[in-house]
Amino acid sequence: MSDPHPQILKARGLQPLLEKEAPEINKRREVTPDIVTALKDGDFFRMLQPRSMGGLEMKPSDFSQVTEALAAADGSVGWIVCQGNGCSMSAAYLAPAIAREMFGSPDGILAWGPPGAPFEAEPVDGGYCISGTWRFASGSQNATWLGAHMKVKGSKETRTMLFPKTGAVMTDIWHTLGLRGTASNQYSVTDLFVPADHTMRRDDPRDRREAGPLYRFTSNQLYSVGFAGVGLGIARGLIDAFLELPANKVSRGAGRPMRENNVVQSQLAQSEARWHSARAFLHKTFDEAWDHVIAHGEMTDRQRAMLRLCSTWAINQAREAVNTLFHAAGSAAVFEDQPFERRLRDMHTVSQQSQGRQLHYESVGQIMFGMPAENQF
Repeated sequence: MSDPHPQILKARGLQPLLEKEAPEINKRREVTPDIVTALKDGDFFRMLQPRSMGGLEMKPSDFSQVTEALAAADGSVGWIVCQGNGCSMSAAYLAPAIAREMFGSPDGILAWGPPGAPFEAEPVDGGYCISGTWRFASGSQNATWLGAHMKVKGSKETRTMLFPKTGAVMTDIWHTLGLRGTASNQYSVTDLFVPADHTMRRDDPRDRREAGPLYRFTSNQLYSVGFAGVGLGIARGLIDAFLELPANKVSRGAGRPMRENNVVQSQLAQSEARWHSARAFLHKTFDEAWDHVIAHGEMTDRQRAMLRLCSTWAINQAREAVNTLFHAAGSAAVFEDQPFERRLRDMHTVSQQSQGRQLHYESVGQIMFGMPAENQF
């Protein structure tokens, strides 16, 4: 087995800081300044940016191991790092001078909400005039740029509009069950001019300016492997915390310590198996697609389906492991000063997001049968 990517080791080195700051992140509903500084200084927002402009251009499975390592200590940190990197793939679809303007500084961080809003961009001389409101801009607290995916009025084209955060009005809407530190807030613009060279057709080969294999993966595929890493990281953190429960812990009404209970022993072993098997499926599938892209230029339709399957599976198996061991931990797990309840909340918030939805299994099954997928994935 080869040595881990240096960025993975760097992420593991940040875990003590993240664990210390986790209660404050949960309370503030945003990542603390010390963590933001550490993430910027450690190039954690440059992992999917092109090497041509100082990015790391990491292999997807390595990227996933970074989000996993961060999320093992705090799910919100893993989440905003994944989201920020998926957005920053824009650098590969912009003119180099514009990409450097946006991402050349360590403060060059982009956030956006998902597509699907009904707003249209009005073509004007030199660019577009846009108005609208979008939600779920994860990492908006530390972003300097925002994006909006919009239909162009009078055409069938969809473009992503990129503009300084200073041009938007931010609204705090992020009062949630879990992932409270992601600051996934709402933003609005009114009659904002966006120059044409600050827009792109996201994931469209016509706008792609980088030849590396990373950019044969769509941003959604890289979100999927990164957010699967977040789910696996949260589960890893809870499994490890479960193993650290006192050796003499006795559940109410039990006659011997919990660790001597055969049911608990079985639940722990099965949770560990779920975690390792889902992780191996995720990495193997993405590595096979990576190698195929290097050899052939593009991946096959079946490989695209398998990327979706392994990512959704990893998120759902991580949730099952978390559920099992949270309940096995007993009443101690419900207290905020214990390392369980926040991870349970974070894990369920991850699985509620689009990457973890059950509908993906139907789509993959349809493709395996040679049928067209009824739903976009």
